[in-house]
Amino acid sequence: MDISATLNPAGLVIRVNETRIDAAVAIEFKEAVRAAAEAPGNPVILDLSQVGFLDSSGLGAVVAVMKLLGPERPLQLAGLTPPVAKVFRLTRMDGIFTIHDSVPGRLKAAG
Repeated sequence: MDISATLNPAGLVIRVNETRIDAAVAIEFKEAVRAAAEAPGNPVILDLSQVGFLDSSGLGAVVAVMKLLGPERPLQLAGLTPPVAKVFRLTRMDGIFTIHDSVPGRLKAAG
């Protein structure tokens, strides 16, 4: 699972550099994000701008990460592509997560 983590003024940004989060990679995704989230930064912002497909296993993995982080370290989402946003909307998980159109606090140099 290709992810990268950077700290910006808005929090710890974990970018998923994959096009799919599905049953084949859900466990690997969850473990990779858990490891990346060991870095400091609050909140944790999951940048899904490269992800074009998310199935129920992928959604479950995102929810598992949220539960793992706990209420004192909120998980926020950013850059949802239309198909991924639809999954969150249809499952009403868009009311559970704070969702940003793009990564907040992105430094201009990181563009």
